[in-house]
Order: sequence, then C-alpha cells, then structure tokens
Amino acid sequence: MESPNEEEAEVATAEVGEKGSADKMARSGLPPEGSAAGEERRPANPRGRGPVAVSAKTDWSAGDPDAAGRVREAARAAPRPAGGTGGDPPGPPGAPAGVPRPAPRPSLWRCPDGSFVKRIVTPGRGLDKPKSGSRCRVAVAAMPGWAGDSADLTLGVGPWREEPWGQLMEKCLESMRLGEEAELLLPGDPRPPPRLTLTAFTPGRDSWELDPGEKEALAREERALGTELFRAGDVRGAARCYGRALRLLLTLPPPGPPGRTALHANLAACQLLLGQPRLAAQSCERALEREPGHLKALYRRGAARAALGELGEAAADLRRVLEAEPANRAAREALASVVAKGRERDAELARGLRKMFT
Repeated sequence: MESPNEEEAEVATAEVGEKGSADKMARSGLPPEGSAAGEERRPANPRGRGPVAVSAKTDWSAGDPDAAGRVREAARAAPRPAGGTGGDPPGPPGAPAGVPRPAPRPSLWRCPDGSFVKRIVTPGRGLDKPKSGSRCRVAVAAMPGWAGDSADLTLGVGPWREEPWGQLMEKCLESMRLGEEAELLLPGDPRPPPRLTLTAFTPGRDSWELDPGEKEALAREERALGTELFRAGDVRGAARCYGRALRLLLTLPPPGPPGRTALHANLAACQLLLGQPRLAAQSCERALEREPGHLKALYRRGAARAALGELGEAAADLRRVLEAEPANRAAREALASVVAKGRERDAELARGLRKMFT
C-alpha cells in the first residue's frame, strides 16, 4: 500500500501534465505532450529509485509492432541486483544498480586528554570493557620498546604502567571491547602506529565493590605513580593518576584519609601547568576546606587567582603564605608580580578616567 506522501506526489505529477508546462513535466519524469506514439514512457519513481515499471496497458505496438518484443527481451537480459530487497540496489539510496556499497570507514575515538587517537580496525563484541583490576590478554604489534607480541596486563596495578607506553596502553584498553583491534595514533609521530588487540579480559571491579582498605591501597599506588610522572615531566599523566586516586578516596565515609588534602594540592599544581587556573583554584579550595593552613594549597590558589585576574584575592593568599614562611622565595616573587600588575591596572584605569573628563 502506498503512503499518503506517495499518492500526493503522483497527483502533483498528473496536475503538471494537465497544465502542459514542458519544464515542469520534464522535472516530473513524464514525456512532453506530442511525443511519438511508439516512444517509450518511463515515469519517475516517487521513491527516488529510478524508473518504475511501465503499465501493462501501454500501447507498445503503435507505430512499431516489434517494440513490445524488444522491451521484453531487454528486461529478461538485464542483470538483476546482487542484494537488497524489492529490487533495491545494494549501493547507497539512489545509486544505480550494480554499484557496491562503500567499504565502512574505520571508527575513531579521541582520548579525552588529547594524548592519542584510537583508530578501530576491527570492532569488538558486547558492551563490557576492562576496568580497574581487570586482567587483560593483549596482542601487541609495532610498539616501540615493547618486548614480545603479547602480554597479560592488570589495569591499575603493576610496574608496566611506568613504561613509556604504559599509560597510553592502559587508557586505550579501558576503552576497548572484547576482540577489538585498534591502532594508536600519536600527534606528530611519523612512525607506524602501534596496534593492540584485546583477546581476553577478566571482569574488574568498580570502586563501590572494593572495601575501604583496597581503596586506600590503590589510591596510594596512584599517588606514587602520579608523583613519578610529574617529576618525569608527564603532567597530564600525573593529573590522571591524582584524579583516579581522589575518585577512590571520595567514596570512603567522611572525613576520609588525610592524604586527600595533598592529592587536591598536587592536582592543582598539574592544572596550573596545564593552563587550567579555574580548576586549580577549585582543587585548592577543596584542600583548604580540609586543612585551612595548607601552605602549598594557599600558594597555588594565589597563583590561580592571579591568572584569573583576581589580583586582590591572589595577594591576600600569598601574604598568608609569607606570614607563615617569610623566607618563601616563590611566594615573595609571585606577590611582587601581583602587586606590579595591580598598579599597572590602576594606572590604566586612571588614564581612561582622565580621558573621559577632558
């Protein structure tokens, strides 16, 4: 049964034919009036899939007795579509019969921290993905500095995470499904991309499934790894480790372990270096809520406020640091810079006011 839209299209086509406009009839797929009696008529298909079958009542013998036979022979000799239903070609909608569908393009997944792009060569199965504690069996190819072509890795645990490619592999595995094969594309790296295939993995456990002792132990490992990465210059990797440690500790009953304060302050240091002063100020706020006199958090909040243009608040934080540690050179230099910026801003404001009243 035809839909109302298709019926309306046919009615519109008939009305155009009655008006006799050659241009409109050409667009509708109908032949112009006065065409030869024996000329083949193929009205346009309203579904957009090429010509429709001509009605059996058409007079094919008028002016050419052999026309009907030739049409039947041509229809029998025409190749049939290789796939589809109802005579639809296997290609894209509106494509001629026999045109194959384009090969599917590889899917891309961009790591949120921008460290790499994952190109999925073979999609995985199911919905589950490895998580903390999952033991993964991985086929490895073209990985620089990686010995062997396979490995058994436990997410969140083990010295393999400290290797140059450890953090990238872990982030990639956390996004993969069983049987997935993927390439890791690194920005600006001309070498052939490493390839990982997740052949098997065991179910991990979410943070709510761990007991408090396990959470604290994993948080200590994440903090230690983050400190090593920070010292090695991998600020993004360090921030990721500190963030994971905090997520584990935030699920513990209040007040939680004292290590949370230092983790917030360490995360703020990473966020400052990554050009995220507002996030850094928020991390310092959380540290100072737990320990109001934490000097590193005060200093870093002062630096973050200065970057945000909050010069008065920044100077107040830095003066508090100097009251507790008068010999703190970094705080003294930062305060001098903030005071100079404040004077410059005041002078510029004064110049603007003078121009308004002169």
